[in-house]
Amino acid sequence: MTALGDLLIARIARTGPISLADYMADCLMHPRHGYYATRDPFGAAGDFTTAPEISQMFGELVGLSLAQAWVDQGRPAPITLAELGPGRGTLMADALRATQGVPGFHDALSVHLVETSPALRAAQAERIPQATWHDSVTTLPDTPLLLIANEFFDALPIRQFVRDGDGWREKMVSVSDGALGFGLSDAAPVALLEDRLADTQDGNLVEVCPQLPFVTATISTKIQQFGGCALIIDYGDWHSLGDTLQALKAQKYADPLATPGEADLTAHVDFAAIAANANPAKFSRLTTQGVFLERLGITQRAQALARKLTGDARTSHIAAHRRLTHPAEMGELFKVISIYPSTATPPPGLEP
Repeated sequence: MTALGDLLIARIARTGPISLADYMADCLMHPRHGYYATRDPFGAAGDFTTAPEISQMFGELVGLSLAQAWVDQGRPAPITLAELGPGRGTLMADALRATQGVPGFHDALSVHLVETSPALRAAQAERIPQATWHDSVTTLPDTPLLLIANEFFDALPIRQFVRDGDGWREKMVSVSDGALGFGLSDAAPVALLEDRLADTQDGNLVEVCPQLPFVTATISTKIQQFGGCALIIDYGDWHSLGDTLQALKAQKYADPLATPGEADLTAHVDFAAIAANANPAKFSRLTTQGVFLERLGITQRAQALARKLTGDARTSHIAAHRRLTHPAEMGELFKVISIYPSTATPPPGLEP
């Protein structure tokens, strides 16, 4: 068992079972032993690879979509270009490079990164030294906001509930024979799941992300009041149903309870919950990542880059294009939704 695992076992033995959300929060962000607090997990040498690390094309097209949204809204200045959970800063660096030729865009913007991991802040500072860092979305400036959230919401801690009649039993992390394990609470009504009684049956498991409503509402309020838009890109679907908790370690799936603090823990995003908390702004139709990128011209960009490549580099480039867009790869698993002002239109790639 890891050092964090020992601490969790002692805590549960002392105070009783904890929610999955509390377990995930400690595993990911414990100040001494948390996964994100202690390492850079990205890339081939890490535990997983995100779209910006696969190809520069991803960040380029995301940046150009936001720049065009800025143009469509009248080129306001000053503006905030922000990213939630920016990883190594690769996506933002690619977006900034791709938008250098948009007249007035860089003169108007300041870069803001919402990141709590000291290790990842250091990696981001190497690529985007001009950035300002935040611990929360609440401190982003009160200006038009162009925001990127790529694989951010999937890392927010979740609670899991199993339906039992008209009530719900919460899945808890407990201790049995000195080891961590899962158990269920007693059945009880859960107010935030009243609407799910209509589309679930006994034994169904539903996931709830406690932080999602606040984060989404904060972003939406800023965008509605000041302008801009948000691009939210993640794996998931419309409405949560079933157990989607997963652990990744060394590019492979792992037991989420086996090595607390040493594996990434994520869950699929409930995009219906994002839409429900987008008021007072509007939300776009949910679109697959492959369709979104194709609408933005990723194939044309890939062909242009391929003309300069040969051998292994060209082969890797073609594979990267496929991985980002093909339905059997990330193209359909990952979805995109936008939040934008009620007076505006969705950003490019998310047309009605």
